[in-house]
Order: sequence, then structure tokens, then C-alpha cells
Amino acid sequence: MAFAAVLSSASPNASPHLHLHPLSSKPPRSPTTRTLALPSAADLSLDAPAALAVGSVAALAAAISLADPERRRRQQAEEVGGDDKEVVRDYFNNTGFQRWKKIYGDSTEGVNRVQLDIRLGHAQTVESTLRMLRDGGALAGVTVCDAGCGTGSLAIPLAREGAVVSASDISATMVAEAQRQAEEALGNDANNPFVKMPKFEARDLESLEGKYDTVVCLDVLIHYPQGKAEGMIGHLASLAERRLVLSFAPKTFYYDLLKRVGELFPGPSKATRAYLHAERDIERALEKVGWRVRRRGLITTQFYFAKLIEAVPVGLA
Repeated sequence: MAFAAVLSSASPNASPHLHLHPLSSKPPRSPTTRTLALPSAADLSLDAPAALAVGSVAALAAAISLADPERRRRQQAEEVGGDDKEVVRDYFNNTGFQRWKKIYGDSTEGVNRVQLDIRLGHAQTVESTLRMLRDGGALAGVTVCDAGCGTGSLAIPLAREGAVVSASDISATMVAEAQRQAEEALGNDANNPFVKMPKFEARDLESLEGKYDTVVCLDVLIHYPQGKAEGMIGHLASLAERRLVLSFAPKTFYYDLLKRVGELFPGPSKATRAYLHAERDIERALEKVGWRVRRRGLITTQFYFAKLIEAVPVGLA
């Protein structure tokens, strides 16, 4: 799941952009924004987001203080009889699957402007990840763990290029859809020894095991608070021999404000908690297990934003 918020730039039709730069460079600045249009962060089917002036921070703070989104999250956890993980599993096996299948898909039927924009942002993240991986050479024979594979948007193109992909997701429904799409997309290449059908399975991040050349985890850390995210990053790094690619929703004052305001508009159905992460906290978690950031990027559209980083073991050129 990507963190979604409306991000109005100078042009309402501005295309997503990616900045990649070495570790020694300063992180890219957040886009200059004049106006916020905030849909429900919990219900991406909202068609008429409210417009708010950036200067009204005091009014926003007052409104936020009157809302209790955390209580909604507690009630949601009680309904499925579990913690955050069970909420995520239940959400993406049911309501969330229908919503995100629509966002990740190709059809425009029943897909609103917000969902189309998030689709664009997620696709940009996938393509940027593929470019990062290709920079290391041909992908044929490279073993890749796609942790949190969704409906296979990364696993399928990786397999088409000959990578040996192990793809997993906490949602069995998502995994079944990813398997279906992979068979449809790669079925004609079944007799081509160059193309390897991904191995799909329903597993959470904690239960992943094995060793891979590369581990990729896109738009998943948003479901983990910082304490758990740190442990999860260490676990993912332990599975990777050469590279770890992560995307996450960056925690800045501006993005945190968007998230808080979005929680005021929960929509007709509840979604999962959304956790933002400071870039430095992600780097620190990597450094603790002997990894360093080699490249980083920022992908933004009007309704989607994510940091993308590629990490390697310290000492690896």
C-alpha cells in the first residue's frame, strides 16, 4: 500500500519525477506546494477532496485534536481479533484487495482520478526499481525476493527478464491474483528457458527465509511503526547477499500534516494504520546491520509520494 495524499505542484498535470543521487548528496527537497487537496487517506475512492490552504496550520491542528483516528484503528483491530498484522492481513484479503487491485490494474473502468494518479506513482516506483536492478547488469539468473509482492507488478517484469523470483505477500488473495496475472502474462513464454515463472506464496515478512542476490520491499514499511520497521529492515538485509531495495513514505513535517488531515476523512470503510519513516531512521537501521545506502530517489505525483533507496553491504563497491 502506498501512502497517498494530494500534492499540488505548479501544474495540476505534472508528471511524477525521480531523483537519484549518491549518499554524499543532500536528500531532495520536498516540492514547493501552494495548495493541498486532501482526499480520504483511508478511502481512496473519494472523488471530491476538500481544498485547504497551507497557511491554515492552526485550524488544521485544532481539527486534528478533535478527531480520534487512533480509536478507529483500535476498533478495527478488535473486530479481527488481532494486532496491526492481523488488521493488514484482513484488510488486503477483503476490502483492501478490491481497492488496490483496481489501482494496480490496467483498466480505467470505475477508477477515479485519485486512484489513477496513485497507479502512476506506484508504476513509477516499480520502473525506477527495475532501472536500479538493471544497473547491476543482466537480471537473468539473479535470485530476487519480492517481499510484499501485491498483485505481481514487480515480480512479473523481473521474471520476464530471466530473474529467479520468490514473491510473497501477507494476503493470500493478493498472491492468488499475482499468480493469475503471472500465468496470463508469462504463459506464452512457458517453453522459453530464459523466462522463469515466479514462485508465489502467502507469507508475512517475519517468516521469510533463505538467501537471495537481491531483496526488494516496496510500499510495505508503511504498515510498520518505527520500532518494528527497524527489526524488519535488519531481517530483510539478512536475506540479501548483494542488494536491498526499499520504498517508504517519508516522515517530514509537511507529509505528517497531510497524513493527519487525511485521517479526519475516514470514508465509508476503515483502512490500516499508515506509518511514516524519517530517512535518517531507515539509514540508521541499515547501518546497525552493516549496510549503507548507495542510491536514493524520491517519486512524487499529486497523490503519491515515496522514498526509494538501494542499500548494499558496507565494503561492497
